[in-house]
Parts: sequence; structure tokens; C-alpha cells
Amino acid sequence: MLENIYDFQFILDERFLLAKRSLLRYTRRMEQLDRITWNPQVMGGKACIRGMRVTIGMIVGQIAEGHSFEEILDAYPYLEREDIHQALQYAAWRVQEREVQLVAT
Repeated sequence: MLENIYDFQFILDERFLLAKRSLLRYTRRMEQLDRITWNPQVMGGKACIRGMRVTIGMIVGQIAEGHSFEEILDAYPYLEREDIHQALQYAAWRVQEREVQLVAT
């Protein structure tokens, strides 16, 4: 229970700082993943590789089914090895990312 207005302000400040840190981590990560793109006109806005109709989910799914990098590159000759690396990095990052919900109490 909030005892006074200062407790409420402290909670808001903490949540703001968590959201700000999360946004900074997101910005830094996305600067590193320069091959990952989003466009509402391409694949319904899903994360894709370099604006192509190749989603991160498709690449991760191929790896999960046991396909090697070489098999994927042979099947999709317009992809590069770094595309696959960044797709896996993006997927791993999204799975571990924690979103902080700001809810008024």
C-alpha cells in the first residue's frame, strides 16, 4: 500500500528508469542487427532479412528442422551467411527480452 505521494513517485521513477533502460538496450541491439528490417508492406510487418520476403521465423525454423547454414544458403542463394547469423541473434534476443508493462496502481 502506498503510504504517501512520495512512494507513488518512487514507483513511477523506477518504472520509467526500467523502460528507459529497455529502450536503450533495444536501440543498441538493433544498431548491431543492421540486416533485420520491418516493413508493413512486406510479410505483414514481420521481421525480415534486408527487406526481402524472408522472415526471421523462416530461417530459425529451417535451423530447428536440422538444416545446416550451407543447405539454407543453397536453397536461398540470395541470402548470405551473416543474414543467418543475425536472424539467430535477433531470435535469441527477442526470446530473452523482458518487456516492462507500465500499469497505474
